[in-house]
Amino acid sequence: MTKILVIEDEEPVRANLLEMLDAEGFSVMGAENGRVGAQLARDYLPDLLICDIMMPELDGYGVLAELRQDPSTAAIPFVFLTAKAERADLRQGMELGADDYLVKPFTLDQVLRAVSARLAKQSQVSVYYQRKLEELRSNISASLPHEFLTPLTVILAASDILIQHSEKLEPGEVPVIAGRIRSSGERLQRLIKNFLLYTRLELAATDPDQAGALRGYTLCDARAAITDIARRVAQQAGRVADLSLELADVTSPMGKVNLTKIVEELLDNAFRYSQPGTPVAVRCTVNEVGIFILSVMDRGRGMTVDQITRVGAYVQFDREQHEQQGQGLGLTIAKRLAELHGGELTIESVPGRQTSVRVALPMRTA
Repeated sequence: MTKILVIEDEEPVRANLLEMLDAEGFSVMGAENGRVGAQLARDYLPDLLICDIMMPELDGYGVLAELRQDPSTAAIPFVFLTAKAERADLRQGMELGADDYLVKPFTLDQVLRAVSARLAKQSQVSVYYQRKLEELRSNISASLPHEFLTPLTVILAASDILIQHSEKLEPGEVPVIAGRIRSSGERLQRLIKNFLLYTRLELAATDPDQAGALRGYTLCDARAAITDIARRVAQQAGRVADLSLELADVTSPMGKVNLTKIVEELLDNAFRYSQPGTPVAVRCTVNEVGIFILSVMDRGRGMTVDQITRVGAYVQFDREQHEQQGQGLGLTIAKRLAELHGGELTIESVPGRQTSVRVALPMRTA
C-alpha cells in the first residue's frame, strides 16, 4: 500500500487531508510540525510527503533541506502545501528540490491529481534505475570476477613454481617469474583502487562532504603533471616512441592527483585499443573563454555512436571479438572526475580509424 506522510500544523487541515487520502486507499500518517515530520519521514519512509511551508520549530523549507541531505529520504517525492503562491516562494522551494505545490484552499480532485502525478513520475524513475541496476549487476557479474581472477591466477601459478620447483630453476628464471608476480599484483592493486575510487565518486554525487573531500583545491602545473604521468604510462605500455605531447604552460583547474588520474585512464585506454607504431597524442591548453581543454587522441579501434552513449562502469564492448583487460571503469572515472570539478568529458570517434576524448574544465584561481 502506498504510504503518504502529511506534515501540517493546522489540525483541521491535516485531519481533512488524512481523511481524503485514507478514503482513497492510501496508508497515511500525520505530523503536527516540521521537526516531528522530519523524524517521522526517516522512520516511516513514505512513498510521498505533503508538507506545509509555514510551521513552528522547523518550516517546510527546513524539512525539505534536511530530508534531501539524508540518502534514505533524498528521493521521496515532496509536495509543498501553502497558502502563499508568490513567485519567490515557488522558486525557493523548487531550488531546494520540491516536486510540486498545492495552494490552500484545495479540493479533493487537486490533491489526487498532484499525488497521482508525483507517484507516477516516481514509478517511472524507479523503473529506470532498476533497469540500470540490473544492467550494472549483469556487467559486474560478467566482467569483475574475470578481471580479479586473471591476475590472481598468474600470481598463484607463478608462486607455485617458485615454491615447488625452486631447486630446478635456472638463476635467470627466478627474476622473470618474480616479475610476472609483481606485474600481476600491480594490475590487481589498480583494479581494486579503481573500484574503490568509482564507489567514492558515485557517493559524491549525493554527498557534498564526500565531493569536497575528493575535489581538493590545490592547483598544480598542468604541463609538468601531465608530462610525468604520460611518459610513465607510455613506458609501461612499451609505447614511448608513439607518445606525442603538445602542452601549454598553464595551471590545472584541479589538483594533481585528480588530473593525473584522468590522464592515466585516458592514456591507458588509448594505448590498449591502438596498435604499437600508431600515434597517441596528448594536448592541453586554455581556450579564449577560459576553459581548460585536455584531449587524448589515438588511431585505434574506435567506437560507434551507440557504444559512446553506453560508456559506463563495467561495460565492455566486442569482448567476443577482442581480448581486453579492464573493468570499463577508466572512462567512467575520468568522466566523474571532470564533472566533480564542474566540467565535462566528451568522446568523438570513427570506428576503425581514431578516437578523441576531450575533457573541458572551467578555470579558477587559487
